[in-house]
Amino acid sequence: MQFVDEVKIFVASGHGGAGCVSFRREKFIPFGGPDGGDGGKGGDVVLEATSTISTLLDLRYRPHQKAERGHHGMGKNRHGANGEGLLILVPPGTTVKDAETGELLADLTSAGERVILFKGGRGGQGNARFASATNKAPKFAQPGEEGVERWLRLELKLMADVGLLGFPSVGKSSLIAKISAARPKIADYPFTTLVPNLGVVLYKNYRSFVVADIPGLIEGAHEGAGLGLRFLRHVERTDFLLHILDLAWMPDRDPIREFEALNRELTLFSEELGRKKQIVVVNKIDLPHVGENLEEILPWFRERGIRLFPISAATGEGIEPLLDEIARNLWGEAETEW
Repeated sequence: MQFVDEVKIFVASGHGGAGCVSFRREKFIPFGGPDGGDGGKGGDVVLEATSTISTLLDLRYRPHQKAERGHHGMGKNRHGANGEGLLILVPPGTTVKDAETGELLADLTSAGERVILFKGGRGGQGNARFASATNKAPKFAQPGEEGVERWLRLELKLMADVGLLGFPSVGKSSLIAKISAARPKIADYPFTTLVPNLGVVLYKNYRSFVVADIPGLIEGAHEGAGLGLRFLRHVERTDFLLHILDLAWMPDRDPIREFEALNRELTLFSEELGRKKQIVVVNKIDLPHVGENLEEILPWFRERGIRLFPISAATGEGIEPLLDEIARNLWGEAETEW
């Protein structure tokens, strides 16, 4: 299934039905009086989060959606039926904004959460409502209220505990495949991963957390370079980040410069994102020269109080201490096996 995390749609709640102007016309009752019924209420626009879908793909192909208008009132004091509401299903983590003003209208973070975005218009009152001692035969009724029409921008931000951060080809996909059941595409060229991948990690056989592999982050990501502008939003909801470094390419690539550059991109995209806690991981420690390169960069990180976790996503070396550190950050301390 194609992954779509941003759509623009037009929605409209239903107009209210018009009230009816009617008079009784029965044999032997020449002055029967008004009997026009009320119009029905227009349908509401309702947004609901559901775990049965994981993308906004369906909305891309249905950009115009309207709730049903209320039915008009009728004679003999018959009221019009209410219009059927419009239910829009979205994945958890979806935010809804006014496309023109940017106003945040809804933020659905958990399955089952529901919000009425726009109420339908009220139905108009029929002429029977306006009969009085001084006006026994009113010849007017109310029109129904108009519904609300609005262009909306929907954005999906993945709901995950931990976000994997790093330049292309540092081993994010390999790590998520090692510690979870997720099976992303893995290859030795940049931008192998074109969509975010989620993996559920089982810790100590009884507790679990969700990891998100965020693709396409390079220098200039906050301005749209690579795939960064499209996917940076997905790390905003994570509790903290795993920042993965690849030392296998030294000296052709400078891991310290890449570390600083990527953190700068986070801050430029969002100051709050730039302050998010990180665990720094050195991947591919199974390669002989990576250990030597690690000793070369270690003083720089020690001076800044940053602990490095050397691992190998290929062999599993160092994975268990890394999972313990993740558990300490998520739940306060690493759990012991029962």
